[in-house]
Amino acid sequence: MKDKLIVLIGGGGFVGRYVAQELLASGARVRVAQRRPRDAWFLKPLGGLGQTQFVAADVTRPETIAAALVGADAVVNLAGVLKGNFDGVNADGARVVAAAAKAAGVESLVHFSALGAEPDSASAYGRSKAQGEAAARGAFPRATILRPSFVFGREDQFTNRFAGLVGAGPVVPVLRPDVRFQPVYVVDVAKAVVAALADPEAHAGKTYALGGPDTLTMAGLFQWLAGATGHKPAFAELPDPIGALIAALPGTPITRDQWRMLQADNVTGAAPGVAALGVVPTPLASVAPTWLVRYRRHGRFGKLAA
Repeated sequence: MKDKLIVLIGGGGFVGRYVAQELLASGARVRVAQRRPRDAWFLKPLGGLGQTQFVAADVTRPETIAAALVGADAVVNLAGVLKGNFDGVNADGARVVAAAAKAAGVESLVHFSALGAEPDSASAYGRSKAQGEAAARGAFPRATILRPSFVFGREDQFTNRFAGLVGAGPVVPVLRPDVRFQPVYVVDVAKAVVAALADPEAHAGKTYALGGPDTLTMAGLFQWLAGATGHKPAFAELPDPIGALIAALPGTPITRDQWRMLQADNVTGAAPGVAALGVVPTPLASVAPTWLVRYRRHGRFGKLAA
């Protein structure tokens, strides 16, 4: 990877910052391309002098993507939205990046999708991710597609969001308590990207489902977070009709489409995963307590019950 130029589309986001860090450590040059480059300037100290570059680019404006890929050896497309313009970013945006990568003659393309990306998904998000996969492969057949489950890490909107709910009150509502998922550590995801880029011939045209070693239910996750943060709320497991009603109301923490996503388990099954990319998956309990201490009643000075 040394001295290769890797373009990260959306590299300043949660996952992107870790991918950039792994690439910089490998000796690669990294060009971060996103709508507001200044939002990614915090990455500068992670590399050596001249090892990082920042350009403005938007997957809904193909000319900006083409300019961002000039001289690139490889591309990682991290652009995606969880709500809003699904078709423009998750589907059409994937085609734009893949077509530009093909035209630029890059060596490899890693495209980020998601577990649950299916043409017949109940959620618009899942359908748009499936369309994005098809569009990426159509324009760049050798693309490596990564399908992560929920990604956890210090800055995530997963463990942090739920830990905040656990500590917010005496009663915590739990939607879809029996739905299962395999949360994957963001550092493992970043290492998987580098592995795919470092040996493009071995991984070209393949799809990997990235999940962690733990399979949790929603109720099990809430119980674990309560223990990790020292809180003892009462958990109210809501029936689906009430959950659907909450999702339909404006201003609630979950949208209708996110509710539809929770109707199916988010697990890898028998698909090749992080181990197939040479990465040993990290258990949630081995790393998450280092940032969950902020949710204890007295922070780092708070004691956990025996």
